[in-house]
Amino acid sequence: MKRTKEKYELIFIDNASNDGTVSYLRSITGAKLILNKQNKGFAGGANQGLAAARGKYITLLNNDTVVTEGWLTRMLWWLGKDRSIGIVGPRSNKVLKSQRIDRVNFKSIDEIESFSKIWSEEHDKDGYCTDRLSGFCMVFHRKLVQKIGGMDERFHIGNSEDIDFCIRTMISGKTLWVANDVYVHHFGGSTFTINNEDHQQLLMNNRKLLGEKWNTSTPTELLPIVERERPFNVSRHYVSYK
Repeated sequence: MKRTKEKYELIFIDNASNDGTVSYLRSITGAKLILNKQNKGFAGGANQGLAAARGKYITLLNNDTVVTEGWLTRMLWWLGKDRSIGIVGPRSNKVLKSQRIDRVNFKSIDEIESFSKIWSEEHDKDGYCTDRLSGFCMVFHRKLVQKIGGMDERFHIGNSEDIDFCIRTMISGKTLWVANDVYVHHFGGSTFTINNEDHQQLLMNNRKLLGEKWNTSTPTELLPIVERERPFNVSRHYVSYK
């Protein structure tokens, strides 16, 4: 993978695409490819990847992203620097407010790379804690998944499964960290558009499910949930992913 110097295991999850994607993925030497006959959604696909992964660290990365030079190196640095960090996420353009950089408008991949290089140099080794991270790009230790489990597949096709994953991470005693020195471009919502999904309706439905799961009428306020649910209880909080 360009712009990634670490040794990595590349796992692709294809959720029943019909646009020629499978042929392309099969052409990538050394990649592991899991083909689904039906769309299992983000949570289902992510869980397949988590079960298949063998590395010490795991990265979840959406298909509508462009990574930049040094992105993984910097995110792994944060996990190594502070053992209290459970998940690291980058800055981006189309993402949760806590990670978003506004007013970025690129016309080419080269422009993305140029912006990222300057941004990373200006914010080198700068980061901050947050109460939620977007699932479009997450890096975490395998031990986290062994402790809290995977993505909750009740949140089909997508939305809120990443927030639920964050809630359980915080309940387990780990923090969520934004690597302010990393920019990963996100086109955002591409899969929903291709599959003719009503993104706003999915968001509303799954937010309701999130509130029901955590017994709250305000599922956007995460810290009260975390404080109420601690300590981590395997029988209540763990989500099987195999």
